[in-house]
Amino acid sequence: MLKREDIVSGRIEALIIEAERLGLMERLPPAERAASCRAAIARFPSRDNVWVFAYGSLIWSPSFHYVERRPAIIYGYHRRYCLWAMLGRGSPEQPGLMLGLEPGGACAGAIFRIAPEAVESELGLLWDREMISGAYFPRILQARSGEQIFPAVAFAVNRSHERYAGRLSLAEVADVLAVAEGDLGSCCDYLFHTVTHLKEMGVSDRRLSRLKRLVEERRTRQAETR
Repeated sequence: MLKREDIVSGRIEALIIEAERLGLMERLPPAERAASCRAAIARFPSRDNVWVFAYGSLIWSPSFHYVERRPAIIYGYHRRYCLWAMLGRGSPEQPGLMLGLEPGGACAGAIFRIAPEAVESELGLLWDREMISGAYFPRILQARSGEQIFPAVAFAVNRSHERYAGRLSLAEVADVLAVAEGDLGSCCDYLFHTVTHLKEMGVSDRRLSRLKRLVEERRTRQAETR
């Protein structure tokens, strides 16, 4: 599981630098990350109302400090496994897949409010986690929680990025998730944690639940042939 200390200590940055040296990916320079973060902060109407929308691992391992958490839904995007991972939860020999927000539909998840005095530091930490390779675009979206609407930053996949996987079938995704793993753990654990925590929030994502069953079936077959 990715921890706050992994980012603060520079461990994640070091992994990306090494991956860049090996030609596996291109790192977004820290100065560009910082500029992107400042631009996103400037788009919020008030620092008293800065939220982060989580749709995957940020739900169960946010790594940033927050003062409030709510279930929420956004419209116009849906979550999908669409981003190759050559490290973290994959490797050059067996790339993994990570979730991203794709246009269309809706997505239920959680929103986290950042304390006004910690907006720069905590969002800066988040950018050093999510924007380290430029595979996402930060978007300020309207998240609905109950009867209220909150502005929240969310990370939509960059379809022009070299790691964009396109629209893979559930079977193709399950084949990858059943076996891929890296320094931060396995892809199947990422999926299982996400499904479990969504259910705890009362969210049923049928596509992810179906994917979980397919991955479990593949892992059972793998165990039986050993």
